[in-house]
This record gives sequence, structure tokens and C-alpha cells, in this order.
Amino acid sequence: MKGIKHIIFDLGGVILNINYQLTYNAFAALGVKDFTSLYNQFTLSNLFGDLETGKIGKEDFLTAMQQHVPEGTTDQQIIDAWNAMLLDFPLRRLQILQQLRQHYGLYLLSNTNAIHMDAFNNILQQSRSIPSLADFFDKVYYSHLIGLRKPEKEAYQLVLEENGLQPSETLFIDDTLPNIEGAKLVGLETIHLIPPKTIADIFR
Repeated sequence: MKGIKHIIFDLGGVILNINYQLTYNAFAALGVKDFTSLYNQFTLSNLFGDLETGKIGKEDFLTAMQQHVPEGTTDQQIIDAWNAMLLDFPLRRLQILQQLRQHYGLYLLSNTNAIHMDAFNNILQQSRSIPSLADFFDKVYYSHLIGLRKPEKEAYQLVLEENGLQPSETLFIDDTLPNIEGAKLVGLETIHLIPPKTIADIFR
């Protein structure tokens, strides 16, 4: 951490526990035969890519998804299946963020969408009585609100430029290798968080 003044965190798999398989299973249970052809962590279809960059909103997404689910499936069932991947915020990770914020500028850069944002903030409220993940950071950047996704270099540059951060003084932590490689291209220091390692193993 020598020379580091700021830390940019990814969300899913770093702060929030996630399990993509639960969403695959949930859509399969609804009768979607091959949800993985529509979505996976690394290659998004246009529908999910557009949702994550804010080109379409919740209602447009649900309308499109109705074409892939059996007749009679409700919008809420689609939302619940889509949110099934979102698990919990381990208390230790939140404590680490609070401790780090006393010494570093903290930022969040997440590829996410409006449906998930509502859901994970609700998880945080229900489990920790904290209304928003933004409470832990100097500023949060969600792909659907900024119109940019990692590993696009413009996503990292936006965080750096808006906050006057020097890449060499800024650490980026993510669990996805392409996102780490994208961060390196703009000069960020990086930690590739490979499971089962967590931020609790890095910041003791």
C-alpha cells in the first residue's frame, strides 16, 4: 500500500457475495431453457449490456424478458430470478471499508443495473440497517448511471478525472481479470481478488 492514497472497489464478489448460478437456476425453474445463452458474467447479450449501461430501463428489460419466459410469468418473478444472484454483505467487509475510509479516499466502480441496485441496497437496509452502499464511499459509480462499463478505459478514467486522482496513487480491486487488465491500461495499481481470497485477507 506504499504510496497509495485512494482505493477503487468493485462490488460483486468483492464487497457483496454473489452466485451467478442461482440466477441461472431461478430462470431455469421459470422455464427458460438456456438462460446462459442470454447472459453470463463475461459476455453479455445486447439486452443485458444495454441494461447495464442505462440504454434501457427496468420496464424495457422486463418487456424484453417476457419474450423468453413462459406465458403467465409475472414481472416480479423475472425480477426475483434476476436478483437471485445477490446474496449478502459480510459484516467484516463493511467494517474494513469504514476503517479504510479513515486513511484513504474510497470509491466504488460497479457494472450493475437499476434492478440490482435497488435490491442490494435493500439487502443492506434489511441486514445492516444502512440505507445505501454510498454511505461507505466518497463517491459511487454504477455503470447504468454513467453509461460506461468495465473494462472500458473510459469508466476508470471517469473516476480518476472527476476526483483528481493520480493512477499511480490509486489501487483498484476486482475479482474479474478483464477488469483488472482494463485498469492496468490506464495506469492503476491493481489487486486481482481470486476466490476464496477476500478483502479480509488483504486488509487485516
